[in-house]
Amino acid sequence: MGKHKLDLHGIFNKGDQIDLALNEAMNHCADRRIPLLEIIPGKGSGQLKKKVLRFLDQPHIKRMYHRIDKDRDNHGRLFVHFRH
Repeated sequence: MGKHKLDLHGIFNKGDQIDLALNEAMNHCADRRIPLLEIIPGKGSGQLKKKVLRFLDQPHIKRMYHRIDKDRDNHGRLFVHFRH
């Protein structure tokens, strides 16, 4: 199964770069028909994960994917599943 990984640790405090990185990753998966995007916002305070979830909740982004799973064992990871 193909997977693309986006680690946000390096840009956790740069809001505009986070949105750009998320957009690029979503488009990368959609364009290449990659079924799974792993997003790593890290554990921290949870603010970055909330920002990522708000990004994914936008209507024009929601249309791109099938569902989101949170990693049961590592709350610093999210999985976005695409339906191509």
